[in-house]
Amino acid sequence: MNMNKNEIQKEQPLKPSRSQTHPQNLSKHSSCNFPNQIQPQPSSPGPSAAHKIADHGRKMDKIESNLYKLSSSAISDSCLDVGKDSYVEESEHGTDEAQLIKAKVTIRKPETMTKKEKKVAATPSLFFKDGKKRIDYILVYKKSSLQVERRSTFERNLREEGLMLEREQSITNSDIMFVKIHCPWDTLCKYAERMNIRMPFRKKCYYTDWKNRTLNSLYRKTIQLRSWLPKNPMQLDKEALPDLEETDCYTAPFSQARMHHFTITNKDTFFNNSTRSRIVHHVLQRTQYEDGKTKMGINKLLNNGTYEASFPPHEGSYQSRHPIKTHGAKNHRHLLYMRWACWGMWYKYQPLDLIRRYFGEKIGLYFAWLGWYTGMLIPAAFVGLFVFLYGVFTMHSSQVSKEICQATEILMCPMCERNCMLQKLNESCIYAKVTHLFDNGGTVFFAIFMAIWATVFLEFWKRRRAVLTYDWDLIDWEEEEENVRPQFERKYAQVERVNPITGKPEPYQPFMDKLVRLMISILGIFLMISLVLTTVFAVVVYRLVAMEHFASFKWYFVKKYWQFATSGTGVCINFVIIMFLNVVYEKVAYFLTNLEQPRTELEWENSYALKMFLFQFVNLNSSIFYIAFFLGRFSGRPGKYNKLFDRWRLEECHPSGCLIDLCLQMSVIMVLKQTWNNFMELGYPLFHNWWTQHKIKRNEQVMKLPQWEKDWNLQPMNLHGLIDEYLEMVLQFGFVTIFVAAFPLAPLLALMNNIIEIRLDAYKFVTQWRRPLPARATNIGIWYGILEGIGVLAVITNAFVIAITSDYIPRFVYAFRYGPCKGQGYSQERCLKGYVNSSLSVFDLSELGPGHSGYCRYRDYRAPPWSSHPYELTLQFWHVLAARLAFIIVFEHLVFGIKSFIAYLIPDMPKDLSDRVRREKYLVQEMMYDAELEHLQKQRKCHGKQYHQEWP
Repeated sequence: MNMNKNEIQKEQPLKPSRSQTHPQNLSKHSSCNFPNQIQPQPSSPGPSAAHKIADHGRKMDKIESNLYKLSSSAISDSCLDVGKDSYVEESEHGTDEAQLIKAKVTIRKPETMTKKEKKVAATPSLFFKDGKKRIDYILVYKKSSLQVERRSTFERNLREEGLMLEREQSITNSDIMFVKIHCPWDTLCKYAERMNIRMPFRKKCYYTDWKNRTLNSLYRKTIQLRSWLPKNPMQLDKEALPDLEETDCYTAPFSQARMHHFTITNKDTFFNNSTRSRIVHHVLQRTQYEDGKTKMGINKLLNNGTYEASFPPHEGSYQSRHPIKTHGAKNHRHLLYMRWACWGMWYKYQPLDLIRRYFGEKIGLYFAWLGWYTGMLIPAAFVGLFVFLYGVFTMHSSQVSKEICQATEILMCPMCERNCMLQKLNESCIYAKVTHLFDNGGTVFFAIFMAIWATVFLEFWKRRRAVLTYDWDLIDWEEEEENVRPQFERKYAQVERVNPITGKPEPYQPFMDKLVRLMISILGIFLMISLVLTTVFAVVVYRLVAMEHFASFKWYFVKKYWQFATSGTGVCINFVIIMFLNVVYEKVAYFLTNLEQPRTELEWENSYALKMFLFQFVNLNSSIFYIAFFLGRFSGRPGKYNKLFDRWRLEECHPSGCLIDLCLQMSVIMVLKQTWNNFMELGYPLFHNWWTQHKIKRNEQVMKLPQWEKDWNLQPMNLHGLIDEYLEMVLQFGFVTIFVAAFPLAPLLALMNNIIEIRLDAYKFVTQWRRPLPARATNIGIWYGILEGIGVLAVITNAFVIAITSDYIPRFVYAFRYGPCKGQGYSQERCLKGYVNSSLSVFDLSELGPGHSGYCRYRDYRAPPWSSHPYELTLQFWHVLAARLAFIIVFEHLVFGIKSFIAYLIPDMPKDLSDRVRREKYLVQEMMYDAELEHLQKQRKCHGKQYHQEWP
């Protein structure tokens, strides 16, 4: 007879077994005498703690005996109140005498302490004053705050929910009070069952058939062979991380009635610190502070000033006077610092399991994605460097560069109106060689490679995410329904509607109101994008004005390289405008998102992230799009130039092409922005924390601060969570993929930056920020869709860059149609002989007026002045235009086809992982049934009943 999991859960809770441990069979005496461990076979109850202390007190003098009698009565009262709120409620202005009595109750002689109690006593800042109750959460408020009634009601309700609270005043600021929160075992079990938290109950067995057993033996032999080889320097060995959790256990939703199913060896470590903090936060979010349906939650109390902050405490200091190799890690924070955040670990893999355990799955997924992205940049950086080196080695043998460098008699037309003189073409020799570094035969290959790379990166990330969610036990985890934002409740408190998920009434936003707000937000987005385009236009005007001034500069170097000076200063000014507008856009995005009134925090984060991405993406790339696709396209021709406001002549491309300007624009913006971001990410928290520590040291009460006060003096995590971290990397992903055909070194620069970025973020999370709430997540949210959109846009832009910005297509058309190899069907460097002369048109200078004579050349395909149709577009121009359009169509369809085919070939979840998940679901049901059956058999045996007489 088989029983499924649902049938087992529907059964009534059974009576406690002697061989198993339940919350019900933890007697009052055992809960007092054994606070740290659950005994698998509890013996008969011994003498109470009160009697022990009383016996010990009779051996002392009268003064000490009175003290121990007082402590004895206190402990006896606490034992009698087990199951209720056993912690005495303190007033906000408790006396020092009462605190002294509580401190004296817990006094024990050092020789009578156990080894674990001595360790607890060595770290008092992580526990209550009794040295036993672990601090799971910290609330901070000001004594001068007027919200005393709300705070008192809230804390009283927290105690009724089963939490224990203890107040303590700040050492450095008399107005600051800390509320330490401890979650007892019974409360942990109750809310772990409500929150459907999965806990381990038996080790996994992966290999069940002969094939897998054979593979397992081969795997063991491979490991044995690897042990003889030198260790991988990048891999973090288990000896360096001894405290990592074992992930080879089956898990199931925790149930108090089925507690005997789970592996509980120590109740203090069964629920880890992140799980405890998450349970406490769950209680804080759902506890009322006033009478009313919506008057609940710590977030609202933070918004109205009742509390100043709420955070889980760090697990002690991240530094130690003793080396970790000889003395081990003091705590997980110290271990994270030494094995992850330390700069000496820059080449090591990240300890993702430890990151996830300390900071939660949401932050763990961010660092997993960042590490995966950085690792995938290695092949892209290698191929980009190879393309660049190919240009270096072929620079001197390039036929186009040779012809430009040897063109000593070809005069180019002036590129500005008043101060520019005729220049020889060979003066552009350096520009031609530099352009060849980025515009060579490997450009098309690299563009196709990067488009495929973006697809492979995203598809394999989905597989990597699936493995992580399996290892972190998130396969069946479903995000619980979020609470409504306080701002949404205040705005729409008059209209209510039943939530179809929770079945509870909640505020409702009418459709027309939502539509109007959304339309206003979209209008605001377009206005801000128009502001970006206006700034780009202003930079273009600057370039036109500066072009004339640099051409007539007194310094010979600036006068000779006036185009480089114009582009360089224009890029720097554009970068300053970009950084200024980023600050403005953050405020505007925040305002527009609040104007939309999203219902939940997740909706708010997604809306804000999308706006910030749109603003900053347009802000960063608008000038790059201008240089790539508009610079020099509408300038006209000599004798008939187009002018801006009938005053400034539009800028032309350099005789060697516009690609050098595009490379300069991308390299400067990318390098300066990444450098500035890294400086601001670490510089501001470092300076703020240093200044706080400096003020503390100047205080007269110089002493060792407890851990919760050290955390209070640290910077809180960004208000928007991981949005800023993801945004920076996603914008970098755009630089790496969108215009990579013009700048093949972009992946290498991104790789070097990300190696630093990982350690900067790690150092910031471990040392400079308060510990964030260990939140859970199964994916990176809206950012994956944004990355896919960037991948599609990258294919289109790279096709246009190769076809329009670079000279690849004109050279290709000349080699096959007009060069010496015409009609032969192949293209080599010798086939490009005469290409430079073919790509330059002729202009008669006498048309400019008296004082001008001779001919000059300019980049275009137009008939010479002596032809029957002077300055008309030639047939070669139309051939090049047709080839460009054909290349764009073929390139896009080819790359999109390859991307779709690769995405189809790569499944989102590995086949072996899919089979393992399905088999584990089956085995969990079987083992739950077997464990329950074994438990029932033991119960009947204890009561003298036979198994065959009655079926459960």
